Amino acid sequence: MKQAEWYCVSSMAKTNKLNRYQLVIEKIFFNHYEEGMTDFEFARSEMEDAASELQIALPKNQGDITYALRYRISYPESILATQSKGREWIIEGAGRARYRFRLVRAQRILPREDLVETAIPDATPEIIRAYALDDEQALLAIVRYNRLIDTFLGLTTYSLQNHLRTSVKGIGQIEIDELYIGLDRRGCHYVIPVQAKGGKDQIGVVQTTQDITFVEQKFPGLACRAVSAQFMDGGVVALFELTLHKGAIKIVDERHYRLVPAYQIDQDAIRSY
Repeated sequence: MKQAEWYCVSSMAKTNKLNRYQLVIEKIFFNHYEEGMTDFEFARSEMEDAASELQIALPKNQGDITYALRYRISYPESILATQSKGREWIIEGAGRARYRFRLVRAQRILPREDLVETAIPDATPEIIRAYALDDEQALLAIVRYNRLIDTFLGLTTYSLQNHLRTSVKGIGQIEIDELYIGLDRRGCHYVIPVQAKGGKDQIGVVQTTQDITFVEQKFPGLACRAVSAQFMDGGVVALFELTLHKGAIKIVDERHYRLVPAYQIDQDAIRSY
């Protein structure tokens, strides 16, 4: 079946089941895809063209389409059906106002269920908890006020900037949730991009790759220690240190922290951690 016919059948069968983001990305995908392809690029303007053809209203921030497909929602079944065994499609930046579909080794970065939790006295100001606007903002504040990056990495760290919008050569515009600078006991400096995910959002391989590439380009010569934070059930914070090895994201370390009032700290536990 030709790709145009394939898309037509898929579109007829699933228009009532897919949300508008999935419909737009499905249209763009099959405008380019041919059997056997492992990557291809498309322009941001194609989102408007696809939405117009499908008579779909787009959000003002069109970047939310690719964000949602990276972290919140799945690709349409028609796209998933083109994946080979053990591989999955990702959407990455490919320059200014351009994106790239690429078929990569399937990866999932999810908190382990069997990992011990470390109790930390909660230093988050109540007023911050009261006015945090979303899970991601709350998670970044909790990590910052409780100095969890310091505890996790064994460094003295300083928050340099959060929600840093910048550009990376070959990728285009990116946003880093929070950027820290770290110092170890020998005086060595580190750059620590932090990715925060709350609710149903998942830690993204694409965002981690972008963060590491940013550090390599903007801070040459300094070591990058990329960290991802994820809310778990019960308010537990999972922290991962991630690295890029042979084109794949690898987990260097994972720790889980439960923030509790000081009076609930187990005195025996703090001597045996």
